[in-house]
Amino acid sequence: MARIFITGSADGLGYGAAENLLAAGHDVVVHVRNPQRLEAVQSLVDQGAQVVVGDLVDLNATQEVAEQVNRTGQMNAVIHNAGVYSGPQIVPVNVVAPYVLTALIARPDRLIYLSSGMHLNGQPRLENVDWTGARESASYSDSKLFITALTMALARRWPDVICNAVDPGWVPTKMGGAGAPDDLRLGHLTQEWLAVSDDAEALNSGGYWHHQKRRTPHAAAHDEAFQNALIENLAQITGITLPQS
Repeated sequence: MARIFITGSADGLGYGAAENLLAAGHDVVVHVRNPQRLEAVQSLVDQGAQVVVGDLVDLNATQEVAEQVNRTGQMNAVIHNAGVYSGPQIVPVNVVAPYVLTALIARPDRLIYLSSGMHLNGQPRLENVDWTGARESASYSDSKLFITALTMALARRWPDVICNAVDPGWVPTKMGGAGAPDDLRLGHLTQEWLAVSDDAEALNSGGYWHHQKRRTPHAAAHDEAFQNALIENLAQITGITLPQS
């Protein structure tokens, strides 16, 4: 039995992963943006889930989410699922919040980050990125390239943690839209598998996955200079330093 924290668990892929992991007998801590969203996870709570609350747009609230998670006990895995597709919140939610939570939550055995096939269209440029979300300064594709690069950096820096990024596909969630062509179940299967499986493949760090198959990410994701610059930017804007190995 593993203990798993999942961000953005009120619906979509996060909810689906939480539901399946609970059904498999694991301890799950779910996350919602504000108290008004607690009703959306009530059925998960009824199955034994714990809940933390906080808006990942806000740096202070994100730090409080990390504190809440740490108070529940040590996690075996964290699935960084929360994300937004458009608007100035893209960078704070898709990039800054995962960085902050990674730095502040007691280090788990496994870290899983939601990337996207769209990260292949991202631009590895950090100049003029507004990390605070005061203005829209990066595309969704850019944000997913950044988080994929962070994943690969962590796999390199933290050899004791299994770090992987996942492209869930274009699935029919609130973000993907009802007409999305991919299988919703497959959209969260890989995250669940990477969080708890003892399969040899799932125990390899530094992968970019789509439906339990390794894919080749954007070349910039493996560029150590870009990784280091990204982490330096995030440390500077948040005032939070990523722990060393």
